[in-house]
Amino acid sequence: MHDSHPFIICSGFVSYVQIIQLSTALPRNEYSTKKLMEEFPCKLPEPVVQNVLNLGVSKRYLISQSALTTEPETVMDETSLIDLCSEACRKAIQGADLCFRDIDYLITAYDANPFLSPGLSQLLVPQLGLDSFVRHVNAQGIASTAFTKTLQLAEDYLAARPKDNVLICISGVSSYWFQNQVRGLKDVMEIGKIGLIHDTRRKQMELRKWVATMQFFLFGDGVAAAVVSNKSQGLKVDKIVEVTNIDSKDYLAGYSRLSFLNEPFKFGFHSHLGKEIPDLGVKYTGLALDRLFAKETKNRMKAAKKWAVHTGSEKILDALAEHHGAEKEKLRESHEVLRGNGNLAGASLPFILDKIASTNKLSRGDTILMLGYGWGFSASAGLLEFWS
Repeated sequence: MHDSHPFIICSGFVSYVQIIQLSTALPRNEYSTKKLMEEFPCKLPEPVVQNVLNLGVSKRYLISQSALTTEPETVMDETSLIDLCSEACRKAIQGADLCFRDIDYLITAYDANPFLSPGLSQLLVPQLGLDSFVRHVNAQGIASTAFTKTLQLAEDYLAARPKDNVLICISGVSSYWFQNQVRGLKDVMEIGKIGLIHDTRRKQMELRKWVATMQFFLFGDGVAAAVVSNKSQGLKVDKIVEVTNIDSKDYLAGYSRLSFLNEPFKFGFHSHLGKEIPDLGVKYTGLALDRLFAKETKNRMKAAKKWAVHTGSEKILDALAEHHGAEKEKLRESHEVLRGNGNLAGASLPFILDKIASTNKLSRGDTILMLGYGWGFSASAGLLEFWS
């Protein structure tokens, strides 16, 4: 949202962007951390097991668990992802008391998709029965700040067309990446011993295996959908701010990228989670909050009834809460989503918001503070006000 004012002026009247319906969808396959450890391709050393437990994830839902697949090459199937996205979108449309012909703009955000091209929005248009001429856009690779970015895109659209309805679909399905990268893994070394390795190439490979293991146990699958309009109901979006790459190399703290293999038609996948991510999360969210609230940061943070904080890991959630002085109860839903669903990437914030709205007695005027942070390296902060 624009920093200069908390609302948009459209056609001579004040027009607030509203989230009038949030909906979520989960795969049917539930995996406990214990079960995934039993099915992991190799036995984990006790210190690595403790690293996994410290992530704070008890269970998660996965479209598929393919670490044990032995086929030399498998073309990924998009059907399960499209079905899950369709489920979330249909629930959101029905909950908003609309039909799909009422949708004027479709925004999708995702990180992993079996198709590099076409994007998710193109695949969803016919599946949902939307008009083939509907406006649509894909946002890929934004990860944990995807929801706030899609709200900004919706704001820009509604500023010009205040009577329209926008459908947002956020895919937090990451198993296409994180379940497949551990296939055939023979061993994982504990992080303390990795630090003692002198050979650079071997050290990088062992660290890569450790990171892949943490991602395997941290991330879950889920999809969230939202209907956004200018109707005076639901959660009013007061303001959103973003900050990215203060240092031009900060994006190297966390990323997923392609690599090439010396075989025809083959590409590799390389991902990284740097040890500096918790500190960067604290730094970047602090800057975003200062920009969001200006001179009233402490008072406005304290006044927020709830905090919706991206589910990076339990360690990161605790570090952010401690640094910003947030009461643990205000982050309860963030911990619950992490514990029961794992890290849902861009879908984590709408999952948390949906849980807040469905399990708390919110009164008109109550505010919710949103914080997203992570790969990019980026952070976003947003303030929502309950209007229903």
